[in-house]
Amino acid sequence: MALLCGSLVRSGRLAHIPSHLTRNLQVYRHWEKSSLYCQITKTVAWTGPHYSLSTNGGYKMCLRTCARPSVLASGGPVLTQYPQHFHTSAPLKALPMPFIWIILKPLQKLAAIILGRSIRKWWVALPDNRRQLLREWTWQRRWYLASGAGVAMVIVALLLLTHLDETPVTGRTRLLVFSRENFMELAAVTSDSYMKEFAELLLPVADPRHQVVERVVQHLAQRNKDIPEVTEVTWSVHVVQSPNINAFVLPNGKVFMFTGMLDVVADVHQLTIVLGHEMAHAILGHSAEKASLSHVLDLLSVVLLTAIWAMCPKDSLALVGQWAQDKLKQLMFSRPYSRKLETEADLVGLQLAAKACADVRAGPVFWQQMDIRDQLTGQPELPEWLSTHPSHRNRFTQLDRLIPQALELRESCVCPALPATDPRTVFSKSVKVLLEKSTHQGIVGPERALMPHPTSSPTSLPAALPAALLAQSETPFNANVGKLGEVAQEAPLVAAAAAAAAAGGGGRIPSN
Repeated sequence: MALLCGSLVRSGRLAHIPSHLTRNLQVYRHWEKSSLYCQITKTVAWTGPHYSLSTNGGYKMCLRTCARPSVLASGGPVLTQYPQHFHTSAPLKALPMPFIWIILKPLQKLAAIILGRSIRKWWVALPDNRRQLLREWTWQRRWYLASGAGVAMVIVALLLLTHLDETPVTGRTRLLVFSRENFMELAAVTSDSYMKEFAELLLPVADPRHQVVERVVQHLAQRNKDIPEVTEVTWSVHVVQSPNINAFVLPNGKVFMFTGMLDVVADVHQLTIVLGHEMAHAILGHSAEKASLSHVLDLLSVVLLTAIWAMCPKDSLALVGQWAQDKLKQLMFSRPYSRKLETEADLVGLQLAAKACADVRAGPVFWQQMDIRDQLTGQPELPEWLSTHPSHRNRFTQLDRLIPQALELRESCVCPALPATDPRTVFSKSVKVLLEKSTHQGIVGPERALMPHPTSSPTSLPAALPAALLAQSETPFNANVGKLGEVAQEAPLVAAAAAAAAAGGGGRIPSN
């Protein structure tokens, strides 16, 4: 230690101490065989602390700072102050861990391919006798190799167990390799890229459609502030002028709503349920959960990918094996897990909407509308096991089963009473009557009668929104917004069907 301190003194490294600590810095060294002590001169207006470095070898260094020069002890070496200032550079911020993983993900696949191909070439180049000797050596030590593989599996299992977590609302146990904080950093980068991508398509804040979405999001956040994950982020809304039927929420609370989605929702209640679903993804941290599962699967599949490239005799066969391995991973793990998270977001989103006093019975109706719309527009219906989302019919069935619980939760939140007319019944009867009448008419077919046309959308509802959603308001429940009894207030799909049926000579559609 004494040699280290002495070298620091000789090399002038202590000159990098801030200037307010290096005023007339004095260093004293004294050698004593029996005891250690520090010889200090007269103290003059000490303004800094007293620094002492000592060792068992007999050296002791005493450092003090004073406001003005003092008398130096005779023979004491002095460390003079260097006329330089202490500067710091701007701190460098590390990249978010998920972002690093995104960069390294293709590299680990490339490394596995190169390693497997190298092993295959090395094995082919071996003489036959060397191959036989290697096989015999492996067989003789098979138990040792199996034990090593077992120990490796136990270590991996322990690492996975140390990264188990619980979802905030449902309490489900899950694997979480990336923390919420890591994904907040990545979400900031992602939101900036989306803002640049949609810069020319964003609706102004004064647009009625933006105001509707803004009010619904803020109301959902206000009514669910008992959830810590809701209050931890600042929710901001961005409405994109695009026909895409889509909406998503980033982990940092950035809400992106496409006008195509606003055109397919029937009223503010369906809009509340849709936004509650998307906000549930952010509250539950599903993006971090999906990335964690993908990261673990990629690491484990590196071993299988290396084996594929090592055992396949040709590169073409190895490519086919790699493609099959990737598809099996998606069908067996990624897509089923994604459907599971979507179902959980439906559940939590319905709870958020119920606490916001929305008519939760409109949720199943929305997915019925989407199912009919896909049929009428001729969109191909893929089997559910090939999709990352549950089918519209299954989502309708799941939400319809959860309606009783959601109604109880809504009632416990002191919400206004709902109208007696159930929108699910209204929608089912309306569609049934329209199909029957259009089939009997012979003027227009059922497909033409149910083709959607541009009709009213939530853009006309900003003024009536508080009456429909705010539970603490003294204003009575607005029947025009909260009630789906009239066909004209139904989904655009049914409204268009009613107009088409009326043009064909159909009668009045019952409203109950």
